[in-house]
Amino acid sequence: MRIAILTFDGFNELDSFVAAGLLNRLRSQGWCAEITCPTAQVISMNGVIVHAQQPLEFANQADVVLFGSGIKTREIAQSPAILDRLRLDPQGQLIGAQCSGTLLMAKLGLLGDLPACTDLTTKPWVIEAGVRVLDQPFYASGNLATAGGCLSAPYLAAWVIAKLAGEGACAEALHYVAPVGEKDAFVARASGVVRPYL
Repeated sequence: MRIAILTFDGFNELDSFVAAGLLNRLRSQGWCAEITCPTAQVISMNGVIVHAQQPLEFANQADVVLFGSGIKTREIAQSPAILDRLRLDPQGQLIGAQCSGTLLMAKLGLLGDLPACTDLTTKPWVIEAGVRVLDQPFYASGNLATAGGCLSAPYLAAWVIAKLAGEGACAEALHYVAPVGEKDAFVARASGVVRPYL
């Protein structure tokens, strides 16, 4: 399973790293989630320098594409030089976004008439792009999903794992990363959030 974690300059570390970490729990089953960037390296909103594991075009062939968010997403959403490099197929790929990444999905025309989730800062821009924003942490329809809030990253990853590897594999991955003493509750909550959309 080839997974592109789209990561741009100004990215939020929680979005990219939490999703990649959770999805790579299935590495033994042939899964590989990679940080995918438009340039050889990107710098996070807090100054963390990351080297791209894959170029942006890798997303066009990946089985799963997840858009992370960041403080420069609004600029990226207005950059044909970046967006024109993406040729995604919601019929053949699972595509999801977190927070301001939802704006990029909207700008690429991926959401159509679907409602979406995003963070509170990005909400007016997503509405401006013609998308109805839901007051909830996660929403999915078919092969498309959006999540709102930095700590909704596990929901987005859980949706991917449950859809492609089953709820058992999803529960196992979530259980591994959950806080000690809260594992069962964490798994139940995350599973409960994504289950209606499977």
